[in-house]
Amino acid sequence: MKQHQPVLVVVVMVMTCGCHSQLVVNVNTQSGEVFKETITANISDDSELQIFKVIVLGEEELGQSQYQVMCFILRFFKSNFISSDAMSKLRQKNPGTVRTPEEDRGIEEVELDISVDVARSNILSPHIPHMCALAPSSTYASDRDIKLWATQRRELDGDWSLVSDVTHHLPTRGVARCGDGGRDLSNPCACHYQVCIAWYPCGLKYCKGRDNSGKAVSYRCGIRTCRKCRNFNYFVPQRQLCLWDD
Repeated sequence: MKQHQPVLVVVVMVMTCGCHSQLVVNVNTQSGEVFKETITANISDDSELQIFKVIVLGEEELGQSQYQVMCFILRFFKSNFISSDAMSKLRQKNPGTVRTPEEDRGIEEVELDISVDVARSNILSPHIPHMCALAPSSTYASDRDIKLWATQRRELDGDWSLVSDVTHHLPTRGVARCGDGGRDLSNPCACHYQVCIAWYPCGLKYCKGRDNSGKAVSYRCGIRTCRKCRNFNYFVPQRQLCLWDD
C-alpha cells in the first residue's frame, strides 16, 4: 500500500483539547523528512477515545481544488501511552534536536465498519463534534470499539439505542477495493488510508538505584518513545473520495 501523507493529523488520546501543556519537537520520519510535531496535555480532561483528524488536499492534476476531511475514531488503551500527568511535565531541553523513536510498533490494520453522526455525537465524546465538524459524512469508527467503550459510560447503562442513534453500519462484504475499481469514479468501494505517528511518548523508563539507607529502589528516569502506523479501512459511496488508494 502506498503511504499517503496527511496535511494534518490531530490525535485525541489521554491528552485532549483545551490544553494546559504543550511540547513541540522536531521528528524524523522513515522517509528522511523532518517536521514539527506538537503534543499537548490536559490533566483535567482525560479522554477514552482516540480521534485522528486528517485533511487531504485535492489532487491538482485531477482538477480537484478543494480538500477532504476525515475523522477516524478508536478506543483508547491507557497501557499504550504515558499518563496525562506525565505528559504535562514533558519539557524540550534541546529545541533544535531531531527526534527518532526508540521503538517501531509496526502497522496495525483497522476496520471501520460504522459512520458516526457528528451532529449528535456528543453522547460519545464532546471532542467529536468539536474536532470533526468538517467531516459530517466522513467520520468513521468500529462498532466493536464503540460498544466496548460505551460499557464504561455509566450514563449509558447498557442502553445501546443511545449509541445506535448516532452510528450507522456500513457495507463490509463484497465491496471492491477502491484501487481495483477501474475508471468509474462514481462506484462505491473500500478505501484504505495510512496514518503514521512518527514519534510519541509510549511509556516511562525506570532506573535502579539506592536510597540514603542503601536500600535498592527504582525511580522514573525518562520516557520511552514509539512510532506506529495504522491502515484505516472503510467504505466510501464513490471512488472519487479515495483517489489516493491505487
